[in-house]
Amino acid sequence: MDTLFSNIALGLTVAVSLSGLFYCFLGVFLGTLVGVLPGIGIMATLAMLMPITFHLEPTLALIMLGGIYYGASYGGSTASILMNLPGTATSAVTGLDGYPMAQQGRAGQALFMTAIASFVGSIFGVILLAGFSVPLSRVALRFGPHEYVALMLLGLIAASVIGSGRSLRSLVSVSLGLALGLIGLDLNSGVARFTFGQTVLFDGLPLVAVAIGLFGLPEIIASAGRKEIPRVHEGKIRLREMLPTREDWKRSIMPMARGSGIGGFFGALPGTGGLVATFVSYAVERRVSKHPEEFGNGAIEGVAAPEAANNSAVQAAFIPTLSLGIPGDPVMAIMLGVMMVHGIIPGPTVIQDSPDLFWGLVVSFVIGNLMLLVLNLPLVGMWVRILKIPYNLLFPVIVAFTCIGIYSVNYQVVDVFVLLGFGFLGLGMRALNFEVAPLLLGFVLGPMIEEYFRRALIVSRGDIGSFADRPIAASILAITFAILVWAVVSRLVSAGKKSRAKEADANG
Repeated sequence: MDTLFSNIALGLTVAVSLSGLFYCFLGVFLGTLVGVLPGIGIMATLAMLMPITFHLEPTLALIMLGGIYYGASYGGSTASILMNLPGTATSAVTGLDGYPMAQQGRAGQALFMTAIASFVGSIFGVILLAGFSVPLSRVALRFGPHEYVALMLLGLIAASVIGSGRSLRSLVSVSLGLALGLIGLDLNSGVARFTFGQTVLFDGLPLVAVAIGLFGLPEIIASAGRKEIPRVHEGKIRLREMLPTREDWKRSIMPMARGSGIGGFFGALPGTGGLVATFVSYAVERRVSKHPEEFGNGAIEGVAAPEAANNSAVQAAFIPTLSLGIPGDPVMAIMLGVMMVHGIIPGPTVIQDSPDLFWGLVVSFVIGNLMLLVLNLPLVGMWVRILKIPYNLLFPVIVAFTCIGIYSVNYQVVDVFVLLGFGFLGLGMRALNFEVAPLLLGFVLGPMIEEYFRRALIVSRGDIGSFADRPIAASILAITFAILVWAVVSRLVSAGKKSRAKEADANG
């Protein structure tokens, strides 16, 4: 315990310094500002601002980049709630219920709860990072290709549970996402698959363009065709009107707790990140809820749980990055690059050789999230007022920012066409009542499942039964099977109740 307090004191000397506070605030502010702007994501922001950090000390550089990371995570949720235009793929889940809340005139409550859930999840992730970094990294080290395949399969099953319509339609969406994930070069043979001779598709379809195209452009196209655009909120916005009701708080406490735990678990596993955590947390809340029919129509739990999971995963993603030198997601890969430029070798020796860097980061995360909370709660009314801009002026600006943001990631014009193509695909899926969220998860997990499944078969010499021989993989597969059985049984019970109710009405 004394060692922990001494380490925190060491971190305070770094994070509470004038330079530490300044760069922490600068990162949080820039991250939030850019995250709110539609179409510009975390990757583009970090890529543009990374050269600035080369002239800073390593600790200050990582403090600033960390602030941009979790600041943009919050800002992306703001755009997702107000305009159904997620700045990041993870914030797309928040828009499933956040945007309907905004359409019901509850944008203030949705944004307020987003800030609280983000803070709760972030603090939970920081606690994991500070107190359980070494034990969790040891658990992650035990995950081989078999365990990752089981984990990805669990994510796909969760995606089928998310669908608010028929399970068959969700399965079709997942399958389409898996098929789209096959585009690009085969990792083992190097053969181009479904690229039609276009070298720009050798790396596959760009995730950001696919995500924004599926979730953002359909709403823009649909709203542009309406004669009367519904307003999110009319009249003067007061803080009292933004505060969630007692019922909202009651329904959000446990989802925030469960979401924080799910986010911390998936964030600490290298290669998974916040996207899987947000989908799984949303699926869990929908399954345990007494009113699952409200999800997708403005359920407060559908905002609180994914936001807590997302921000918890953001903080926990630093565990494998700092402890193992394994990036938890592409953003962490940029963090590793910054560390290497400054001569820091990521891995288990970072905590021992550079305790000021590790504990300075930990304390700065707490301070940065407090800054984020103080910075954004008074500005909730300003974010809500964004929708009072005339739509004939807002739509072109949104489309322009979106196209510029997509182009700035890879500087390829084809990414803009991918954005437009998936925009019309998302519009068609909405018209046919297909869920787009399972498609996105299938697209992300498809290549990962293929890669790890091939590795598992190579290690086991083609023995598919090797999954049952590994305790962790077998346990995850058992949980997946239990969830699947639970979903089928619950649907059968629900169908039986409806049929009996119809018979009772007919006889009555």
